[in-house]
Amino acid sequence: MRLTRALSASLLLLALAAAPAAADSSPTPTASADGDAPTQAGTSFRTATEIEQSQTATASGSTGDYLYWSFPADAGLRPTVEATVKLPETHASQTWQIDVYDGLRRRQSCQYGAQTRTAAADASSVELACTLRTVRAWSEAWANDPLPGTYYVRLTAVGLTTADLGLPVGTEVRVDSKDIGGSAAVDGSLAEPLVPGIAMKSGADEDGSEDSSAVLSAIEPEDGWSSGWWSDRWVWTAIGGALAALAGVGGYALTRGSGRPSRVPPGA
Repeated sequence: MRLTRALSASLLLLALAAAPAAADSSPTPTASADGDAPTQAGTSFRTATEIEQSQTATASGSTGDYLYWSFPADAGLRPTVEATVKLPETHASQTWQIDVYDGLRRRQSCQYGAQTRTAAADASSVELACTLRTVRAWSEAWANDPLPGTYYVRLTAVGLTTADLGLPVGTEVRVDSKDIGGSAAVDGSLAEPLVPGIAMKSGADEDGSEDSSAVLSAIEPEDGWSSGWWSDRWVWTAIGGALAALAGVGGYALTRGSGRPSRVPPGA
């Protein structure tokens, strides 16, 4: 009877612990409709066009231009940046490259994906992709790990000849992320996400005094920055503890015996 009650309590604890994990595994709401997506790109880090994840941003440019976009990425996410370049009808062989930088403008390596591709002379488009490493909530100062904050995408053609400079192209850029969850959690978090100041504004009040303040990137994850101590790793830790307790109760029930002597002494 005691073993049955212990089993019931353990199962109830497992159900309560797994409930947050089930909620966290639900799909993340997508960003606003692509009709609201930007239709131009910046030409430097400071003028990078902000885009939300799950949006397809478009822009027109010329071969030889550097095109920049920025997007937010929070801890536990593994972003994938995809870009499509629509080439003119007549062109020579072109090599295009996509680079991703974090909020400190450190170039981040691609875990996988075709970061650089060469389009043949008769190709109508070229597609690029870069999947970053999972964004960490905290990292050592000497490490180059991706951290929560603003990320920059730079798209450009490399190794162009003079005759190919200035040809018109159309571009599409999209960022999607996979939520890795507690398997990528670490014991620590940044005090603030790496969202750098991109400009300084200076305005004069009516009384003539000047007000200068940093203008920060206005874009952030839809649910806000969540880098902190909580992750679904705590859920699975609780489940492991419950399973250990259940194993202990079962082992005790099996080894304690019936409480009576194994044999009756002679003459009893």
